[in-house]
Amino acid sequence: MKLALTLFAVFIGMHLTLAQKLKSVAYQDGAQKLNGLVTSNSGKKLPGVLILPAWKGIDDEAKNSAIELEKQGYIAFIADIYGEGNIPTDNASASKIAGTYKQDYKAYQKRIALALEELKKQGANPDKIAVIGYCFGGTGALETARAQMPVVGVISIHGGLAKGNDRLNVPIKTKVLVEHPADDESVKPEDMTNLIAELKAGKTDFQIITYANSKHTFTSPESPDYNELMAKRAWNHTLTFLKEILK
Repeated sequence: MKLALTLFAVFIGMHLTLAQKLKSVAYQDGAQKLNGLVTSNSGKKLPGVLILPAWKGIDDEAKNSAIELEKQGYIAFIADIYGEGNIPTDNASASKIAGTYKQDYKAYQKRIALALEELKKQGANPDKIAVIGYCFGGTGALETARAQMPVVGVISIHGGLAKGNDRLNVPIKTKVLVEHPADDESVKPEDMTNLIAELKAGKTDFQIITYANSKHTFTSPESPDYNELMAKRAWNHTLTFLKEILK
């Protein structure tokens, strides 16, 4: 019983610490209220990183990433894609709403664009902005590039790589890093083949890193897929890429 209470206290303390280090930011998509989070260094003229969270919305992985990025000298903003009142509570509801945005990719792109504008309002240098995304957010990172948004680079971390067969390839001018777990059953081999063809057709500056012995959510400590060694490598690759394009 004491152990359970201790673990609960640590869990609550961690969440409170994360909340204290990030500031809530309300913004709008028409009548829909969106609730993002920004690092405490907002307002300074610094390079910016937009974080697109996984399919359940803003989570601890996104928050921890934002805090770590602040330590590296970036303003980080975590986007709210779904909006107030629409945050999923379980895998089934997360799958449903994420699937809606994957189908209606223009709506997803719009929410990403709104978050990018909010990041700029928080002081980020508009000429030095990158996007990173986890899982569903990794799909969003690629959608940012496909929409030709004015960012210098995107990182898709265990993201979905596919797009509809009816969509034409467009030139992707931003730099692209894909961090892909080798044993991700949610990504079909043809998805990777098609993505590479898409990026090559656009003459894109891209890199794909595959992580051995890693399943889908290998970077999240809260996931049974977590691979500590590969997660650390992926984070180091993320920081190297961001330093190259933003500093």
